[in-house]
Amino acid sequence: MSALLDVILPVFLLIGFGYAAARAKLFSDAAVDGVMRYAQSFALPVLLFRNVANLDLGTAFAAGPLLSFYIGAACSYGFGFCVARFGFRRALPDSVAIGFACAFSNSLLLGVPITERAYGTAALAGNFAIISIHAPLIYTFGIVFMEWARSREAESRSHAELARQVLRGVFTQPLVVGLMCGFAVNLTGVPQPGFLMAATDMMAKSGLPAALFGLGGVLLRYRPEGDKGLIATVCFASLLLHPGIAYCLARFGFDLDINGLRSVTVTSAMAPGVNAYMFANMYGVGKRISATAVLVATGLSLFTSWGWLHILP
Repeated sequence: MSALLDVILPVFLLIGFGYAAARAKLFSDAAVDGVMRYAQSFALPVLLFRNVANLDLGTAFAAGPLLSFYIGAACSYGFGFCVARFGFRRALPDSVAIGFACAFSNSLLLGVPITERAYGTAALAGNFAIISIHAPLIYTFGIVFMEWARSREAESRSHAELARQVLRGVFTQPLVVGLMCGFAVNLTGVPQPGFLMAATDMMAKSGLPAALFGLGGVLLRYRPEGDKGLIATVCFASLLLHPGIAYCLARFGFDLDINGLRSVTVTSAMAPGVNAYMFANMYGVGKRISATAVLVATGLSLFTSWGWLHILP
């Protein structure tokens, strides 16, 4: 019970505070959009920059944690796609969007604060290693797969057009820009002036609280509607299947140390992020299912996260 009260509940109370403020009209839609834009386009990229710039790349980027997480994500993607396509007879583009929602866990807004509150900042190296390639890898896979699906139903695009679409979709994201800048500083060893790092620390500390509060306002817009079977599929894949596979691989396949096991499991056990809806909205397919799955799975993760923390050593 202490894990629920001391670790998980504060994170969801902050989300709930944003939800309640938006519902009571104390915080307008424009204000919610402004907070989320600040968090996702400025503060969180700075947070990622700061942590990747100071990350021990040799230790953090071990194969075991990354393979454990991303094999689980790939299995969840395949599971969601196959259930949507062959179980519910959805169109190919819809099935790709649903598979994306199954695989894209909210690794930054939920995974980082829950891991930090449960195990301290020393346990976050694995989280940031996973996050550093999370959006580029899953978005690249999703965009390529979606363009393939659309090409099956329309005139095919050239390989050059597809490559431009993938690069534009991935590398124009502020979070990815922050990660790339962090890697550049880390690999080149460029000195970081004290005044600059003091400023980045101030902005980085504001990122997660602002994003969690804004996330509550965003979730108010998602009305519970859509195909219940497919929503349940996304929730099962993201909250149970993905972390179950990742945990088994991390513990029994790669025999990770305790911090690696914790980072992999907690990160993979998070609900789908808002990016799952953004991806569906970008292509105009599976929007209701993705939006509702984000809302429902985020609520359920309050309890499933508690369960995974009890399983972890």
